[in-house]
Amino acid sequence: MDRTSAAKERFRNMRLVEEYDTQDPKDHDLVALPLLMKRTKVIDIVAARGIIFALAQSGVCASFSRVSVDGSDNFSSLKCISTSIKYILEGQAEAGFALFESESLKWPGFVEFDDVNEKVLTYSPQDSVYKVFDLETYALLYSISEKNVQDIKISQGIMLLIFKKAKSHVPLKILSIEDGAVLKSFNHVLHRNKKVETIELFNEKLLVKQKNENLQILDVRSDELIEVEFITPSGFIFLYEKQLLLTFRNRDVSVWNISGELVTSFEDHHASDPVYITSDQELIISYCKADTEEDQSIEGNAGSINIRNILTGKCIAKIKASDDHLKEEDCSSGLGNSKQRKNVVDEELEDITALFYDEERNEVYTGNIHGLVHVWSN
Repeated sequence: MDRTSAAKERFRNMRLVEEYDTQDPKDHDLVALPLLMKRTKVIDIVAARGIIFALAQSGVCASFSRVSVDGSDNFSSLKCISTSIKYILEGQAEAGFALFESESLKWPGFVEFDDVNEKVLTYSPQDSVYKVFDLETYALLYSISEKNVQDIKISQGIMLLIFKKAKSHVPLKILSIEDGAVLKSFNHVLHRNKKVETIELFNEKLLVKQKNENLQILDVRSDELIEVEFITPSGFIFLYEKQLLLTFRNRDVSVWNISGELVTSFEDHHASDPVYITSDQELIISYCKADTEEDQSIEGNAGSINIRNILTGKCIAKIKASDDHLKEEDCSSGLGNSKQRKNVVDEELEDITALFYDEERNEVYTGNIHGLVHVWSN
């Protein structure tokens, strides 16, 4: 069986099998904090060892997350907690330990977890210092206290510091992600009086796009510069293993190689819709809204979960409302409120706000604007 056929078989006959609710009326912490009682959309989902972690916009986290907002915390400041899955399975979410307690992470401060390089980047606006920690041990590796840093971009093994733009250029520095050593410092020449729409770093390629200008692709090692026609997208995803770039604009998804050449493109996905890229970077799983009159006449307001081959753009499977027939049956679960329902699949595919694919269990998890999480399995 070839890889395409195997992928088709993997997603064949996927249907809704369970529903979880991030709202637990028995949670006394939520009663004490009325803000957490408000039902809000699910903004992120991850899974590990059979446990689903869903984070709602209100700060409520079902089954606890490695990075979460705790009920007793001050919401004006970000708090990070690391909790072992062992403790979560034992119902001891409070057994975790706080991270980065010395850092002031009030907005516009942030913490960014970089699984590619196994690093954590924090920014404390109080003293304008960036810090890099080891993701495994949380040990501080080094600090960056450069002045006038506007943004930081992280790529495999390196980090790009973008400084405040001058009239005709933007100062840039490339650092080693391991120890913060400066590998290169240079000024990238800009078109005067043209807005800089994006600056990105993809391995050793610097991507710079100004309004109404071509995309510039600069090899930071050889200084070779390529310019290609390119409409600024609303989102990027870098596929490091495949050396490809995914761009999102309106309903269009395009795949580019590192030379700026279009590999393939497909339509039906909005840039704001949630996506998941498989670990081999061969499939993109995305929620696609039914927002055309033709779609709505067929499926109502329900969208679909589409599984596509990234290199060819070919849709190999779809999870649709019309595919599902559920039985009215309660089922127990260690993760909170769970039940199977009948004739609700169209509703569960209307307003999906988060999506995750568990590659080990071959299950798709989706979250919606009502704070509900759904499991799709075959």
